[in-house]
Amino acid sequence: MTQATATKLAALALRNIRREFPAAILHVAGSKRESRRSQRDLHPSFYGCFDWHSSVETHWSLVRLTRLFPTARFVPRVVRELSKSFAAGSTAAEARYVAAHPGFERPYGLAWLLQLAAELHTSDVAFRAKLGKWSSALRPLERLAVKNLTVWLKKLPHPMRTGTHNQTAFSMGLMLDYARTRGDRRFERLLIKTAKRFYAKDRNAPLAYDLGGEDFLSPALGEADLMRRIVQPRPFAHWLTKFLPQLRMTPVRTPDRADGRLAHLDGLNISRAWMLEGIASGLPPHDARIVALQSAAAAHRRAGLQALSSDRYELTHWLGAYATYLETKSGVT
Repeated sequence: MTQATATKLAALALRNIRREFPAAILHVAGSKRESRRSQRDLHPSFYGCFDWHSSVETHWSLVRLTRLFPTARFVPRVVRELSKSFAAGSTAAEARYVAAHPGFERPYGLAWLLQLAAELHTSDVAFRAKLGKWSSALRPLERLAVKNLTVWLKKLPHPMRTGTHNQTAFSMGLMLDYARTRGDRRFERLLIKTAKRFYAKDRNAPLAYDLGGEDFLSPALGEADLMRRIVQPRPFAHWLTKFLPQLRMTPVRTPDRADGRLAHLDGLNISRAWMLEGIASGLPPHDARIVALQSAAAAHRRAGLQALSSDRYELTHWLGAYATYLETKSGVT
């Protein structure tokens, strides 16, 4: 990750973070008056980037890029923009909304919210002093996210093996990284216990059926990337042999980037790349599969990052955050 690449990704995020329309509003209205509220009325912190979770992802990417490149030229503008988002009144309104709607953005959006909180917490003292008390402002919303996800995971009878927002494995990986960063041992224990309950006995994943026409996540790779976080290298290698005895895949092609759902496939290439890297990192050092996994990750990375040249908002409102996650090796290092 170079500063030049970081500057391009930051520019993409800054171009979209205040774009209010078009907007996809996920809101259960209790009255006619409630149904007329705009995204900005409902979510004064996270109203841009088409939908709530994409806005949260974008905020995460700007915090991460600024933390990793604190002297870059884009930093002053990022500080100004995020100071607006993390104003105490705005984050308090977000917390009130999530408290009133416990199923909101569960699990995907809330998992990204926790990644954002973890990134703010990871910042050193000087960085936090420079950017203000954002972590404290976000803390009530962070606590609510953990609470809502905890209640949900304890009740959830089966995992969701989709390639879109509902997938449990991917979001649980984000949650687990958060819990370890924040030192939340209770949440970490719940996530490990739930992951083992859902996935420890899985065998012979149908990788040929893993791909859906609108997916941006791989169900099989998402599961393996979660399990490498909770199982030591040797037993993980044994589990992976049984779960994915044939681990071969090639990048996919997006037929129409003007179609927001078909454009998901560009994100699939990027998320596959980081999951393949993650799986390789969880194996013993001399495992014969590592070279093939890294080669497949590189191919998917090349295919996915090519899409960043697109100017289609259907793609650019979220893909930059995925590219940031991949290029900064978040979740691996």
